[in-house]
Amino acid sequence: MWESIVEVDQDIFRWINGLAIGKFKSFWLFVTHIENWFLLYIFFFYLLFKSFKKPVGFIAMAAVPLVVFITLSLTNLVKNGVERLRPNNEPVLMDSIQILLKPGNFSFWSGHSAVSFAVTTFVVLALQSTRMGKWIYLFYIWPITFAFSRIFVGVHYPADIAVGMLVGLLLGWSSCLIFYKMVIRLQHTA
Repeated sequence: MWESIVEVDQDIFRWINGLAIGKFKSFWLFVTHIENWFLLYIFFFYLLFKSFKKPVGFIAMAAVPLVVFITLSLTNLVKNGVERLRPNNEPVLMDSIQILLKPGNFSFWSGHSAVSFAVTTFVVLALQSTRMGKWIYLFYIWPITFAFSRIFVGVHYPADIAVGMLVGLLLGWSSCLIFYKMVIRLQHTA
């Protein structure tokens, strides 16, 4: 049964990976690099700082790198435990897929997917109670695009992306719960 799941995952990967051809290669290479999203993180920090009174704004801003650290630590622990080869390192796929990047570490689950969904979920849920409105859900365009870029550049399977998304959603949600518990405690002591 596991072999069947892996085969389906590889087939879906081949199909999605094959869609990103020609002039879109540059776009997906740009999207997939975290440093190209630096201004978005600055924007997140700005929104968190401006949406809350001090010291809550500082706590919200400090939570973002903490969420990233926790998500990356858990991701690396699982990747090194599972040791699933990335598509770009899988001998049965290398000749039939488009490979734009060649990282050497393991594939399951996608750290890009997990971190981007964790941060976005934390920011969206934290800002949900402010006057930001429903437009903040548009922030999810970033992690969806960012996560799928990993398939298009040939370094993650769809299952890696899906599990990374779920882990990120869960970690972002739980981090926001902890954040609000801290805020409530802070307000009661003030």
